[in-house]
Amino acid sequence: MKFVTALLCSMCAVYMPVGYAAQPVKADPAQAQQIVTKVCAACHAADGNSVMPVNPTLAGQHADYVAKQLADFKANKTRKNPVMYSMAASLSPQDMQNIGAYFESQKPKARAAKDPALVKLGQQIYRGGIMAKGVAACASCHGPAGAGVPAQFPRVAGQFAEYSAAQLQSFRAGDRANDTNSMMRAIAGKLSDGEIKAVSEYIAGLR
Repeated sequence: MKFVTALLCSMCAVYMPVGYAAQPVKADPAQAQQIVTKVCAACHAADGNSVMPVNPTLAGQHADYVAKQLADFKANKTRKNPVMYSMAASLSPQDMQNIGAYFESQKPKARAAKDPALVKLGQQIYRGGIMAKGVAACASCHGPAGAGVPAQFPRVAGQFAEYSAAQLQSFRAGDRANDTNSMMRAIAGKLSDGEIKAVSEYIAGLR
């Protein structure tokens, strides 16, 4: 128990988001409406509640997290995606802040997990981690209900299981590297395919 506690403290203490900690201009969600309608809605829906598992739900996501992901897509170095690169290429930092604020203001729709057996294992990992592997509990950073912590950790509650699994696999493979201090790569690198699937299924039912 002491080991797990120390691990959680050390991991959470070193993680701090970069690039959007202190913005000189206040975000205006209303200014993002046109961009969302023309660019974002086709994949993420106008209210951020995507209907396609390949595209993440953005409704209720923390504004700074959305803005940082857009900036990372535009930089095309630590998070690469041809579609998102083209979408973010013309966005200014202010646009990104506005879009983040817009989606944060939208109400996320509840989603249910589908596989009870997977949910049981996923709950154990999410709440308690895997001591034998040195894997910290997801809840220690993303919260017991998956709400995350603004300016620190993203909301994961209600996210498509397929999308969450794909991101964990991407972190594990090193294809996605925009996690500060390699935190998610370190965690995902210790998870098996079955464990990733289980925790992703549990996350989908959080609300």
